[in-house]
Amino acid sequence: MRHGQRLGGAGIPVMGHIGLTPQTAGQLGGYKVQGKDLESARRQLADAKALEGAGAFALVLECIPAPLGRAISQAIRIPTIGIGAGVGCDGQVLVTHDLLGMFEKFTPSFVKPYAQLAGQIKEALATYQHEVKTSAYPDAKHSFSMAIDIEEVLR
Repeated sequence: MRHGQRLGGAGIPVMGHIGLTPQTAGQLGGYKVQGKDLESARRQLADAKALEGAGAFALVLECIPAPLGRAISQAIRIPTIGIGAGVGCDGQVLVTHDLLGMFEKFTPSFVKPYAQLAGQIKEALATYQHEVKTSAYPDAKHSFSMAIDIEEVLR
């Protein structure tokens, strides 16, 4: 019996994940699109069906060609969530840091940043660091006070 079947059989919900799995990207040849050739695409489809058969309640399709994302979504009955898998999936997800433009050096090609916050974040962190080092923060407005004299507590 496979792990997914054991977990599902124990009442533990399992969400499957195929395509690029970042935790095993090294074994997949790096952060590359998966399922681009016939053999690999068939393997992705077979994996999707196997995960559905094992009891997964949904499936993440990551970094696969859009036509394959649509075909897998149509071939299985459980919902698919795409991340770089095209519009044919049942839903979409993006990593918050990518969506908000929090990285300056690299953005995956399938990511559409909806903001560019990296510069603002760097500026805010530098200001915070400076204020902590100079004891400007926390000030009285951002600290709690006491109704009694601290000297009485210390006696």
